[in-house]
Amino acid sequence: MGKAVIDCSESHDAIEVAKKIDVGDCVASALEKCDSVIDFSFHTFTCQLIEDCVKQNKPAVIGTTGHTDEEIQAINEAAESIPLVMSPNFSIGVNTLFWLTGKTAETLGKGYDLEVIEMHHRLKQDAPSGTAKHLAEILAEKTGLSYNEHTLHGRQGIIGPRTDDEIGMHSMRGGDVIGDHTVIYAASGERIELTHKASSRNTFANGALRASDWLKDQSPGLYDMQDVLGLRS
Repeated sequence: MGKAVIDCSESHDAIEVAKKIDVGDCVASALEKCDSVIDFSFHTFTCQLIEDCVKQNKPAVIGTTGHTDEEIQAINEAAESIPLVMSPNFSIGVNTLFWLTGKTAETLGKGYDLEVIEMHHRLKQDAPSGTAKHLAEILAEKTGLSYNEHTLHGRQGIIGPRTDDEIGMHSMRGGDVIGDHTVIYAASGERIELTHKASSRNTFANGALRASDWLKDQSPGLYDMQDVLGLRS
């Protein structure tokens, strides 16, 4: 993703890559050369990064997923001092899927079984993907369920009939799949499926660059791509 961001930045006139950060580099000195930061790394690095961003008053775009509750808390605390955009997915198409997922759940109401299916390349380390988790969180919010209490990760054995209060979550890994996500609403006699398939990491990179440019005019706070794209309802 870092390489994709660098490559795509060449097509954004308002953006210039001031510094590239890799493992072992000094974060603090790199931040001195930039106006904002884009982070696609690993969840354990985020807290170090935003701590330095707060010290230097640098806004940041966080594309890393898989954060622990403690790391999320640190991000929220940092957002009291600097503007942050954090999203499980920076694709404009996926963020449209987020919006459609909520609207569909609101429109259909009760009586539909909810399932989320995602597939990524064989090297992806976290499961479910941050995007799939957020899709299930949207479904839970719109249907009065709890993500933590009602999400069922896969099924095995004699588990009995499906309950009404569950959101199925299924993660597949293989090959070089960049990212496929499907939300299923299944009822007696009909089924609705909303699907997004990514064929290039550039869609995520361009969204992150757009978010970085948007951040320069924002007050401290924690934002996501729904805010950047004006989809917040």
